[in-house]
Amino acid sequence: MSALPHIYLASSSPRRSELLRQIGVQFDVLVFRVGENAGGRGEDADVDETPQPDESADRYVERMALTKAAAGVRRLLWRKLPRQPVLAADTVVEIDGQIIRKPANLDDARAILWHLSGRDHHVLTAVAISDGQKIRSKLSTNDVRFRTLSEDEISRYLASGEPIDKAGAYAIQGHAATFIEEIRGSYSGIMGLPLFETAALLEIFGYPL
Repeated sequence: MSALPHIYLASSSPRRSELLRQIGVQFDVLVFRVGENAGGRGEDADVDETPQPDESADRYVERMALTKAAAGVRRLLWRKLPRQPVLAADTVVEIDGQIIRKPANLDDARAILWHLSGRDHHVLTAVAISDGQKIRSKLSTNDVRFRTLSEDEISRYLASGEPIDKAGAYAIQGHAATFIEEIRGSYSGIMGLPLFETAALLEIFGYPL
């Protein structure tokens, strides 16, 4: 039996790596290198994560996933790596029409958690794959309801360090699971990589699951 093909994961997120391993995908992590040059620019400059004026959360997150997948293809070409499809994803929280990404610092995380406390919000994750010839994406939109949080709960959660690198300042697979009254949608999508949509994209690119 021949070995399964590999893909590249254009993300350093341990959660996305864990989810790909869960469904048996063989992959190598392809991450940005500070100062690496691609076409005369550092590759980190290739992905501007600033939302466009009046851009909706769904359009924004899908644009980010597509942009990151395309940037990943440029990285592997620059490094002269073997050609395999590049998978990228992006996750945001949306509430009151506001796009919420990762908190900039602890004060930002505290403000985000207060904003989510006792309310419903949307978690949107887009996943995209490119092989340099074609690029495709799919979107997972999910609803989450937080119970009302106390000041002490938020402070303890911030002290854990868990919110800092998470969209919406929380991780559903971590301690924040105790904050969640209800979810409607994809648990893996809320984690950061919707497996149903990911499997459908991999099939388009001929990856056996």
